[in-house]
Amino acid sequence: MKRKQNNCSIGGRIHQYLSLIALIISVSVISLYQSQANADDFETTITNAKGQTVYFNAWGGSPAINQYIAWVGQRMADEYDITLTHVKLSATSDAVSRILAEKTSGKLTGGSVDLIWINGENFAAMKSYGLLQSDDWAYHLPSFIYTDADLLPGIKTDFGIPTDGQEAPWGRAQLVFGYDTAYVNTPPRSADQLAQWIIANPGRFSYPKPPDFTGVSFLKQILLETSPNPHMFLEPADQTDQNMALATLWKWLDQTHPYMRKAGRHFPANYTAMIQMLGDGELAIAFAFNPTEFSNGIAQGILPNTIRSYVHDSGTLGNVHFVAIPFNANSTAAAKVVANFLLSPEAQLHKANSDIWGDPTVLAMHKLPPDTQYAFAALPKGVATLNEGDLGKTLPEFHPSWVSVIEQQWAKRYIGQ
Repeated sequence: MKRKQNNCSIGGRIHQYLSLIALIISVSVISLYQSQANADDFETTITNAKGQTVYFNAWGGSPAINQYIAWVGQRMADEYDITLTHVKLSATSDAVSRILAEKTSGKLTGGSVDLIWINGENFAAMKSYGLLQSDDWAYHLPSFIYTDADLLPGIKTDFGIPTDGQEAPWGRAQLVFGYDTAYVNTPPRSADQLAQWIIANPGRFSYPKPPDFTGVSFLKQILLETSPNPHMFLEPADQTDQNMALATLWKWLDQTHPYMRKAGRHFPANYTAMIQMLGDGELAIAFAFNPTEFSNGIAQGILPNTIRSYVHDSGTLGNVHFVAIPFNANSTAAAKVVANFLLSPEAQLHKANSDIWGDPTVLAMHKLPPDTQYAFAALPKGVATLNEGDLGKTLPEFHPSWVSVIEQQWAKRYIGQ
């Protein structure tokens, strides 16, 4: 009897195993069918896109990024007969305001913006005002199959807000510090150590003046390290006591501002100005939202070869940036083709090259062909660029509603001091 029971047990396990195999095969077939269906549907999109012009509204403050977008434009023209026009923005909110004005005035088609580089509070604003294409178009891009939301949750959420496929991931950012080894022997690797360093080295540190994105990101970093409950910043700001939540930031700044550049009364206008001050020797420590920023600065002659990168031991703030299509875009088909190319292995590999831009990829390596994986692994790294494993933990972004709260309260406390 025992032998018969064992045989039944073995037979049952074999049946379960075969059922599992059948399920895996069926899921794979369905996924393959869906991928092929997406590709077939996209061929129609490509056909409809021919001859269209895409007005791509994107920040224009970086020569390297501008050159990359120009390269994309050439590829679009050569392969798809699409004209890509880079509308260079100083602030993404300018384009968002323009799109909102068009909706308010009843301009529901033929809008001035076809594609916009966006994330965070600007995405949240566009989504809440109904300024985006309402379908989940991004999930149906052929290149989206190379992403993995389990590996990088930011693929489907933007500062905690579900994207619902209304924007396509484009790149990844993480806050990285840079220091001049000619002045700093051991860099401070925490908010507390940084405060001590600033006090011991008056005038050698500053941060971009809010509402500059990088400046506000630095304030978020300090909050994440000093707050007893950093998880509160993942929720809307109106769900907690804001004064209590921000108290540790003001304590940190009140302690350090008198010892910052210009005694904390004047700040760099933006992160570009701050990096230039690092290059001029005015500052000894700076930071950026691109892990290759300091190597790029050395290569361009902006920074001396003595600059090196580091991150804080507890991790640094990170996020994903996207491209989105406004609700009234004039060239929707062509905008989707551009977004799909930006997410493609070819474009992501080109962008990740530190000699080009150095923006980290949003693609999952395990989903790429072996030769493409090797190409990513073989990308050149500048002398000041940290290896992927040395970037440490990525800290989650705040809910977008915190940005205006931080900016307004910061201005009340420190403008004009």
